[in-house]
Amino acid sequence: MKPFLTRRQILQQSGAGFGGLALQSLLGADGLTGTNPLLAKPPHFAPKAKSVIFLFMYGGPSHIDLFDPKPMLTKYDGKPIPVWKKEDAFMGGKTKNVAMRSPYRFARHGQAGIDIAEVYPNLARHADSLCVIRSMHAESNNHGPALFQMNSGFIQAGRPSMGSWVTYGLGSESENLPAFVVLLDKLGAPVNGALNWSNGFMPASYQGVPFRSSGEPIAYLTPPKNVAPSRQRARLDLLKQWNAEYAAANPAESALAARLNAYELAYRMQMSATECTDLSREPESVRRMYGLDHPTTAHFGRNCLLARRLVERGVRFVQVYSGGNEGPKAWDAHDDLKRNHDLHCAETDGPIAALLDDLKISGLLDSTLVVWGGEFGRSPVAENGKGRDHHPKGFTMWMAGGGIRGGYIHGATDEFGYRAVEKPVSVPDLHATILHQLGLDHEQLTYRFNSRDFRLTDVSGDVVRELLA
Repeated sequence: MKPFLTRRQILQQSGAGFGGLALQSLLGADGLTGTNPLLAKPPHFAPKAKSVIFLFMYGGPSHIDLFDPKPMLTKYDGKPIPVWKKEDAFMGGKTKNVAMRSPYRFARHGQAGIDIAEVYPNLARHADSLCVIRSMHAESNNHGPALFQMNSGFIQAGRPSMGSWVTYGLGSESENLPAFVVLLDKLGAPVNGALNWSNGFMPASYQGVPFRSSGEPIAYLTPPKNVAPSRQRARLDLLKQWNAEYAAANPAESALAARLNAYELAYRMQMSATECTDLSREPESVRRMYGLDHPTTAHFGRNCLLARRLVERGVRFVQVYSGGNEGPKAWDAHDDLKRNHDLHCAETDGPIAALLDDLKISGLLDSTLVVWGGEFGRSPVAENGKGRDHHPKGFTMWMAGGGIRGGYIHGATDEFGYRAVEKPVSVPDLHATILHQLGLDHEQLTYRFNSRDFRLTDVSGDVVRELLA
């Protein structure tokens, strides 16, 4: 009796002809014959932007204390407001229906007269470049689900993040750097950790790659000193051969393609990533502009400068987090809003202004969409007298560059900053608009999984045309 032959052995023994073509087809489907899932792809239509820098203020920056002043909170300070409902409180035992006025003064800036609080004086110089959306609203008042929604469009884990969707839809313009890079706060990752930049049910090639703030940009990127480049190359070639053989025997395991491409990308990144993250190559004047010479702004400034260096090298999506871990380390101002926002605004104001300046000077702002915001806003009533609770029913985000309308305020919350009442913008609307600026139709950008076509915006979302230049 002849021994049983596996599918791989049959194809291999077939050599040329149909068997050889079938083998090539199987390997090609899994990206094992040189097909790179990150190769640049054409957009659905002419894009206004090529890349995105998402400045994510984790924890929930207060809209009513930064970009959406509410004189009625001063009038009602210390008194109940008629719109508040007890069930709105996340911290039910601490948050009371007692209005709290803002501790900050506001002024109007730019020709458009955009209201910006005194704690963002450097950003205020760019008022005429900002498209301020005052009517954002989200579905959850809990950090975990709200982060999932802002990142992936869905309040539960398991969906691909926006950076993954952009990478899937457009690929990368860089052969030597990841298409989707995440830069974290010095105090650590937000809740949910790596799930915030997950590829979900897509191949692993589309997940975000965190860069470290010091030392090697990616852990274990540099090989041991006793491993010569030729030896490393030989190892990778052998791995590729073994994985190709395994893929032929197990054609359903598409993760192999991502693994092999990750090996090859890591090999190329050993030089490129190190060069990209070497900020000593920047002029001293540029490093000072980003605040690298001051301990308050050094970390976030470094990440903003690195974000500029990444997009100019073809990286599609860069997510820069401000606020690490939980509580006052993030923009989560439960106990003392002024103390919390004094700190985080001081850390981010100068670097964000420097990033916008730098992108303008280099001409990159036209092709780079900058997005600022958190997972929700803060409550108009007080928590423990000096803090503000989570609040998703109305909050502010802004965008700049990338074909977005500058010097414009979109929508409004009510007189207390409680609910989005004029031209409301949902998270799917925001996602649809960001994809549109990249030349992607959010209804056409789908991925088939478990016999269903999924999309970032799920079954809703509209491009907000008024935000476009």
